[in-house]
Amino acid sequence: MNLLLDNELIYGRLLPIEEPHLTERYNKALRAFGLKPTTLTRIDIDRSGFSPQIADELGDPDYLDPNGVNRRFIILTPQQVSLPVVHTAFSNTSQLLYEFMTANARVINALTIKDVIYGEIEDSVAKVEDIEDLLSVNQVEFRVLSAEDVTGKATELATLIDRLKQEPDFWRDTGALEHMIELAKVTGDIRQNALVPEHIVFRHSAYWTSHFGGLYVFVDPNMTTVISDPSAPGFRRSRPWQVSYLSLHDHERVFRFLLETGRIELPRASWIDQSGYLEHRAEMVLRKLIHQSDPSRDLTQLDRVWLQTWIHSHADQINREGTFPFLNAMKRELAQYGQIKIDEVPAQKRFLLVRAKPDHPDAWLTNRLISDFVPFDFMSRYVFNKQGFYRDYQDFNPVWRRHVVEMLKDTYLKDKAGYRRRLFGLKDRG
Repeated sequence: MNLLLDNELIYGRLLPIEEPHLTERYNKALRAFGLKPTTLTRIDIDRSGFSPQIADELGDPDYLDPNGVNRRFIILTPQQVSLPVVHTAFSNTSQLLYEFMTANARVINALTIKDVIYGEIEDSVAKVEDIEDLLSVNQVEFRVLSAEDVTGKATELATLIDRLKQEPDFWRDTGALEHMIELAKVTGDIRQNALVPEHIVFRHSAYWTSHFGGLYVFVDPNMTTVISDPSAPGFRRSRPWQVSYLSLHDHERVFRFLLETGRIELPRASWIDQSGYLEHRAEMVLRKLIHQSDPSRDLTQLDRVWLQTWIHSHADQINREGTFPFLNAMKRELAQYGQIKIDEVPAQKRFLLVRAKPDHPDAWLTNRLISDFVPFDFMSRYVFNKQGFYRDYQDFNPVWRRHVVEMLKDTYLKDKAGYRRRLFGLKDRG
């Protein structure tokens, strides 16, 4: 993974923590979790407080994610809200943290001036043993603590202030007044700085999880849909009137579900022409075929003349694989009719032609699912499905790894938002 690290394609955009007082605060949170404090003088953290250096030091990449549920978090600074989440068992962990941090921004700003915030994103399940455990989680609650218990002391001080206002003789209690003064030394003026998060319960909706080899849950008003490998424990076992189960290997039914629930854009000239979507897919499959034909070839300097020559001289191989000629036929149909009759396209090839509806709340998750059906498109895999990309990357030979990294650097990393907007019509999100 060193090549990915060196090019910020894994653990990129993390926040460096070097100040001794912040490191000590981080250690207080680690101790509170029953973990060994770090001896490192510099670490990098993501939105949740996860640090790859700490994971290496502890020998546990799941030190903030035990059992893959009830995710822990450590907040040292409000700056974390703008960071990614780079290690998680649930795709919506990042969004849940973003919603919590933005909804409680004033409290977090005040608390992190003098303390570290830590805790868990709690749900009703301690361990996931089958699909029903996942489906039982409808909402999560942030259990919020701080090392110096500033939140608890602020709550206690607020209670005493209320008593002072409401009980006529309370001001005579010298001990209580002195205690209020001691609490205020820690909390400051709580009339000006709110120190207790008010928004701690959030909806747990559509997501991907790494449990059972990778599983998707989509939530609609009258039905929840699970898409996974049928070998997942609990598949098709419970609540058929509420839960629909689809095999991740069933192209036809998965595509039909996405179409009927309005989650995908069908191939029409109105968006395909300006996005270059089919050209992108064609380029991805050609690069795959060239690599398969000659695994030692350096592909970083391909030009149009060489590529056209290769296509002509390897026509049999290209036709046998079939994807490139299919995409060319679809481009011709699109140019002639302005759309493609998707029902006439074989189920195994439909995902080559569609993308998530950009304005649908599940657009990122849907694009992630589509990437599972088009694994050769490593660009889309990296954008929407990093866990899948990193898994694929382990099997790449050194030449292909270098090529993939250079492609990502020269295209996606130069303008991430522009790339996502052009190909997938997506705006940035939190």
